[in-house]
Amino acid sequence: MKKGLRVLTYNIHKGFDISNRRFVLHQIREALIAADADLLFLQEMQGKHHRHEKRVEDWPDHSQFEFIAEGVWPFYAYGKNAIYNAGHHGNAILSKYPFESWENINVSPFPWASRSLLHGVIRLPQSDQDVHIVCIHFGLMGRERRQQIGKLCDRIDSHVPHDAPLIVAGDFNDWLGQAGRLFLGHLDLREVFLQIHGSYARTFPAWLPFLQMDRIYYRGLVPVSCDRLTQSPWRMLSDHAPLAASFTL
Repeated sequence: MKKGLRVLTYNIHKGFDISNRRFVLHQIREALIAADADLLFLQEMQGKHHRHEKRVEDWPDHSQFEFIAEGVWPFYAYGKNAIYNAGHHGNAILSKYPFESWENINVSPFPWASRSLLHGVIRLPQSDQDVHIVCIHFGLMGRERRQQIGKLCDRIDSHVPHDAPLIVAGDFNDWLGQAGRLFLGHLDLREVFLQIHGSYARTFPAWLPFLQMDRIYYRGLVPVSCDRLTQSPWRMLSDHAPLAASFTL
């Protein structure tokens, strides 16, 4: 029997709703648990915020990734993207399977626009293959994204065997489709929603999505399904809609 793997990528908007006024991290956690993914690729994850801890009702006692993971995803990795006086935020991967290793790599071309890619390696139960997983959140400017895409390609070329299963997921901010062309030509990476539905998923803004921002790229796996989650409660949570995909090895 082939081994299955369900993944979900989501920009959680630091736990606030689409208007940035209502704190909805508890509702986000409930929705993520109901989605029942083995791996979560999460962006804009608030690791620490001293002012919010004092002022926001129901702010968790520990980091947002630990709060979401508790009791469901026993293994997690967090990489800071941005550090400021009040705290920091970044990318996180939550997993039902243990990490063999993980590393956060700075891909920021500018000191004022902190970005990183979070690269982990997991091994599924009863499998002899490592699965490489990368969570990213790329910049808003084209020049910045091109440099970040180049650094991601360099990382994959140097650290991921070509025959190893690989998933790269996150908020690409790539409405022009530059990443997809390079990933296919240089890395043989395919985007799962595009493969199944014929176009990239429109995921931003969540209440009326028209920009193709969030992606799940893969190689060395067989895609089974991919869905954009826009039904209730997702449209009232973050400003992004999540993508969920299933694969077999």
